Formats: sequence, C-alpha cells, structure tokens
Amino acid sequence: MSGRARLTVFAALATLLTSWSLAGLVESSGWIAQAAGLLAVQAAVGAGARRVPLARSLTVAAQLLVSLLILAFMFAGRGESTGDGPLAYLVTDFGALFGQGVRDVGEFAIPAPLTDGIQLLLLAGVLLVGLLVDVLAVTLRTAAAAGLPLLALYSVAAGLATDDAGTWFSFLLAGTGYLLLLLAEGRDRLAQWGRVFGAAPPGRVSAASGYGGGAAGGRAVAPVRTGRRIGVVALGLALAVPMALPALGDGLLGGRGAGDADGGGAGGGTISAVNPLVSLQSSLNAQDNRVVLKYRTDSTQVADQYVRILALDEFNGVKWEASGRPLSDVPARMPNPPGLGEQVRATAGEVRTTFSAADTYVQRYLPMPYPATGVDIAGKWRFEPAGRTLVGDQLGKDKFQNVQGAQYTVRSMLLRPTVRQLQSAPAAGDAIRSDYTKLPDNLPPVVADTARKVTRGSKDDYTRAVKLQDFFAVSGGFRYNTRTASGTGPQAVARFLEDKEGFCIHFAFSMAAMSRSLGIPARVAVGFTPGERQSDGTWNVSMRDAHAWPELYFEGVGWTRFEPTPRSGISIPDYSQAQTPSTRPSAPAALPSASATEPNAAPSKADDCPPELKKLGECGGPAAAQSAGPGAGGPSVVAVLGWVAGAVALLGLPLLPMLWRTRVRRRRLAAGSGPSVLSAWRELGDAAWDVGIAPDESLSPRGAAARIVELGRLEPDATDAVRRVAGAVERTLYAPAGADAAYPGLAQDVLLARAGLLAGVSRAARLRARLAPRSAARVVWAASARWSAISAATTTRLSTTRLRLRLPSRPRS
Repeated sequence: MSGRARLTVFAALATLLTSWSLAGLVESSGWIAQAAGLLAVQAAVGAGARRVPLARSLTVAAQLLVSLLILAFMFAGRGESTGDGPLAYLVTDFGALFGQGVRDVGEFAIPAPLTDGIQLLLLAGVLLVGLLVDVLAVTLRTAAAAGLPLLALYSVAAGLATDDAGTWFSFLLAGTGYLLLLLAEGRDRLAQWGRVFGAAPPGRVSAASGYGGGAAGGRAVAPVRTGRRIGVVALGLALAVPMALPALGDGLLGGRGAGDADGGGAGGGTISAVNPLVSLQSSLNAQDNRVVLKYRTDSTQVADQYVRILALDEFNGVKWEASGRPLSDVPARMPNPPGLGEQVRATAGEVRTTFSAADTYVQRYLPMPYPATGVDIAGKWRFEPAGRTLVGDQLGKDKFQNVQGAQYTVRSMLLRPTVRQLQSAPAAGDAIRSDYTKLPDNLPPVVADTARKVTRGSKDDYTRAVKLQDFFAVSGGFRYNTRTASGTGPQAVARFLEDKEGFCIHFAFSMAAMSRSLGIPARVAVGFTPGERQSDGTWNVSMRDAHAWPELYFEGVGWTRFEPTPRSGISIPDYSQAQTPSTRPSAPAALPSASATEPNAAPSKADDCPPELKKLGECGGPAAAQSAGPGAGGPSVVAVLGWVAGAVALLGLPLLPMLWRTRVRRRRLAAGSGPSVLSAWRELGDAAWDVGIAPDESLSPRGAAARIVELGRLEPDATDAVRRVAGAVERTLYAPAGADAAYPGLAQDVLLARAGLLAGVSRAARLRARLAPRSAARVVWAASARWSAISAATTTRLSTTRLRLRLPSRPRS
C-alpha cells in the first residue's frame, strides 16, 4: 500500500472512530455502519481522483458531489414534499427532511429516537468532517491540522452526551484514530527520504545518540516505534490525569457536576424546578409513538382516570415550574389530599391500578392516578405531600432512581363531586390563596381583562371556571396544533390569546393564569390521558397521550381537574358540564385542528396527528381522500421517468471516462482515407499510458517504442506492430518531400499493440485501463489550457483598452 493510500485509509478510520462519540445521542447505533460505508465511498472517490490525477479543487468537488448524491438517493421520498418528479424527490424532499431533523433535535430529549431527519443530520455531519479530514490529511498533507475537525466532532458529542460512563471510551477511540493518522503521515514522510534509520554496526552508535548503542548491542530504535510509545503515554496521561485530579473533572472527560436538572443535593431533600415544555411537546410530536406505560385497573370510570406525574404550582414570570418543597419517606398509607371534605370523601370509591413501565421510559417522577392513597413499588422513592407525587431518590453520584422497567401498584380515590358541592364551596384558606394565586407583576393586562370579560355575570368560582373552560374548548375559536412554539414568559399567554392556536400546554397554562387573576387557586398538572384499551382489558399509554391540564382548588373537594384543550380523545369531567347548554358536545372532537386541512367528524385521531403520520396514511382523513383519486395507486409517470433518468445518470457518471476514450479512439483510427500517422501514434501512447506506462515526450519515436515494448512485456506480434507504427512516424517526420508514406494497416497495428498491452497486465489493471483510463486526464488538461487561453486573452484585451484610454490624442495642425 502506498503512503497516500495509507493516509486515505487512516483519515477515514479516524473520522469513523471519532463519530462513535455520537452513538450515545440516539437510541439506535445502526447508523454507524451506514456512516462507515459512506466514508469508504468518499475516501475511494478521493483516492481515484488523486490517482488520475485531478486538481485539488476538482478532487474535493468530486467527493462532495458523490456524497450529496448518495445521501439524496438514500433519503429521497422521506421528507414532506408536495412536488413531483426527480427534483422534488432529490432536492425538495432532501431539504424538507433536513429541516425536520433540525426540529427533531430541538424537540427530543437525549437519547433521541433515530428519526429520518436525525439520521440525515448524523450522516451528513460525519461525511462533512470526513471530507475536511481527508482534505487536510491527504490532499494538503497536513495531518496535524486534521485534528481540528475531529476535535469539533468530539466536542459536540461530549457536550450533548448524558452518559458520562462511556465518555472515556469515546475519547480513547477518537484519540487512537488521530494518533494512527499522525503515525501514518510520519511513516510516509520518512519513506520519502529512503532508509535513513536502521541497524548500525556494533560500537558505531554511542549511547548518547538516542538511537540505541552501548550495551544494547547497537540496535537502532525506529522513530516510528518511538512515536507510538510517546502517543500511548500521552493518551494514557490524558485519560488518567482528569480522573486523579477532581479540579479537572469538567474537561473533555468530565461529568456534569454534582447538580442535576432533576434534583439537588446529596440527600435529595427537595424537588428542583422542572420545566416540562420541551419534553411534553416532543412526546406529542413523536413519530414512533412508543408505548411507555401499560396498566390494568378495576375502575369503572377509566375515562376520568388521568395518569399524573407532577404539578407545576409556581409561575415566576418566565415559566411554570414545580416549586421546591420538602420530601419525606413514602408512608404506607398517604394522608387525605388537601382540601378534601368528609362529605365528598364518603361518596368516593377506591380503585386499584397495576402499572408496567417500558424499559425505554426513563422518568424520575412516578406516574399514578390522583389522588393516590398508597403505592407498592421497589426501589428508593421519596414523597412530596403538597403535590402528592413520588420522586426517585439519589442512588449515587449523578444517579437517581427512576421508573424505567418498574412494576408497581397504586391505590387511589375515585372522587365524584357534584355541581352543588362545587358551587357552594367556601373560600379557600389564606395559605392556599397566598401560594396558588400568585402572578408575576409583568403579566400583560389582557390576561385578566379577558378573564373578567369571559366570566362576566358569574356569581361563584365554579361558574367562572366552567366559563373559562368553555371559552377555550368551545366558544373561543381556538385551534389545537402541536407544532406551535411553546414559548415562555408572561407574553406567551397574551400571544396565545391573540393567535388562538396551540396545544395542551398553552390551554392549561392560560386557564391557570386566568383563574389566578380571578382569585381562584390554580396549578397545572402534567401526565398522560388514560390511553387506549386493548382486547385483553389492559390499557396502553403512548408518547402522544402526554398531556397537561389545569387543576383548580375548591374547599371541601380539593384539587379538581378541568379540561380546556379542544383535542379528540379527551373527556370533559361530568361536574364541569352543568352550566353548558344541552347541545354542547361531550368532547370537542369535531373541532378543526391546525394540522388538518378540513374538519373531520370521524372518530379518529386526525386532529392531533402530525404531518408525518398523515403522509403515511395512518390518520384516516387526508390520506383516504388522496387515495380515492385516480392514479393514486403509485407514483406518476413523470415521477417514474424522473427516477429512471436519475438512475441512468448516476450509473453512467463513472462510465464517462471510458465513453470518452472509446470516442477518441474511433476518431483517431477512423476509416476512409486512412488515419493520420501522428494521431495513431498518439493513440498508441495513450493506450500505453492507460496500463501504467506514462508518456515521455523527450524520447524519439524509436526510443518511445522500445520503452513501450520493454515495460509492456509485449509478445512478438505486438512488438512488431509497435515498431511498424514508430517507423511510420519517423518516415512522416523525416522523409523527403514527395516520398510515399502510405500505411494502410496503421489502425490494425495500433489495435494489435493495444491488445498486447492489455494482455500483459493483471485483471484489475486491465479493468482500470478500460473503465478509468489514465489518459482521460487530457480532458482536464485541455479544459485548463482553454481556461488559461481565455484568461490571457481577456487580460490582454483589458490591458489594451486601459492603455488606449490613458494615451492622449494627437493634436491636429
């Protein structure tokens, strides 16, 4: 293997080993095998272009073009596109999928699912870094500078990764790849100087020279071996020193410190602030819609049994979050929920629900119905009485108990408050009102003004709450759309009231803020809707069942759920429908959603279906309408022809050098009056060049023929043909004027010599001479010469024009 080929291989290997650090960012690592194949193709294109040889800029352009074409064909048709034909498949879809990948990165938590968009971003990023490394290390022969793009790739992965345990292994792989690249370049540089260092005679090398000698017997130590040892020692120090020194723990291998987004100090004494906006919206927009919980319950009103995770009770002017509250041990039986009176508790029933969490569901807060009275679960958990939530305790440094794969049973109350009990509820106590009616000072006045306008004429808090719910769910003209930006701060509520479009976060947060402006204690609960019933009686809760809803406090009843979100599959509590007309639907399923083009009255989930699933026809509405038209059974004729043309163009691109050589050979050896002797001689020289015998313009025709015969190891017939062609060239060049230089068998001798040259090389060299002939470099040379001529002519013309403008005109006498 030549030095440049070795550099090419190790440059691709260094990029692949560094890209392993990205494996922890997504759930599946199958994309790494695809990245390896794409890097191999990219490196092969670069090696072939340098072998021709092409100019450096053309080599990089060829690698970039082939990489883009492969990516475009890999992901064609996976993005959102309304166009048709090859341009829509290869350009519009490609750009749409790239934008979808950017949105997926912002929506999903790490490790994210390997969606088509994220997979495209990963492969495109690795190919871009691989191209930069190849350009720096191989094309420009500066392998040390190739560490910069490798470091950038590793830094991005290390900064986003959540698994600190595997960071050292990723760093070890990246460092090993970079050191191997440096050693390959060093070996190639030494090889260019010949055998400089080697064994020396005993006694001729001193011990102070650094190359051995002395008692060692005079054996020289190769610099490459010394470089390997230095690299291993340096890599070991880079791994060991940060572990030994705590002050360096935040470096490339460092963790995230003692703090955590989910919990605070070593004892796990309080719940830290949690903002569920991004995770909830990403769950609603999840493409795979994984099942995260399965449960079986003996409840007779499952539609009212929401699975609750935690409550957000503090609006600080920037976001809603859970306030820090003290934790305690989980009691065998939890105390009665705050505000629950004896009259409501006497009519309540107790239900038993058994949960099974998926192995892929990592959540520190335990999902369970509200209000729970007892939980049977293994592990270390803590209880927060105000929100009645269970939170995983700290198990070690940066490690907490979570619900992943847990099996647990929850006993909970099924409360059945009546409209009369809610209407006659007394005012809440001072402690509840002071904690749950706080609003930021910078809350826009439109929030309170709208609340007062909607609830005008109401005599009690319950009637005001029902009017607010109806304003969002029925009469206010609001639309449900999970693609709306979440937004933070008090202006987000005012913007939502103006745009009238959003998802459950917007509806829950806005109703809670408006309720507080009216003096009604309110907070926001985050969790899941009941899910989907299975044939065996169990219920499945999936990612798109994630939900948020407001809870309002009524003395004697406690925290009570309301449902302002106009989304299909959501049930409105019976106690919140007393003030509505009899024509009001039981659930706002028929309201149009922003993601649907027309209202759909069918009992489906089209209102909250993302565009990706609509495109696949899994939502019922638009896909069925499209399939009803003529010609919907497959792609159109234009699309098929476009695909065929694109495939032919892609397959024909590598064959262009062979087609060009065939055309040139036919033109040079054209029949008729007989081919030109000099054209035939040039064709013979190019045929020798194609098998590896480079042309030497300094030789005479007879010397060039002898060189071709010797290097080509030609048989006697081919040798005689080469000598006859060389003799014809000499007669043409040196014969006196009028001499007969006719040579009727010239074309046959050239073809005979070419066949002999091809027969004298290996099968691989023969295939290379036919498919990728070296003489095709004449095209590049001709283009370069033409460009130089045009540039020179343009420069001369501009100089002449400039000179004419500067010369003064001659005065007339």
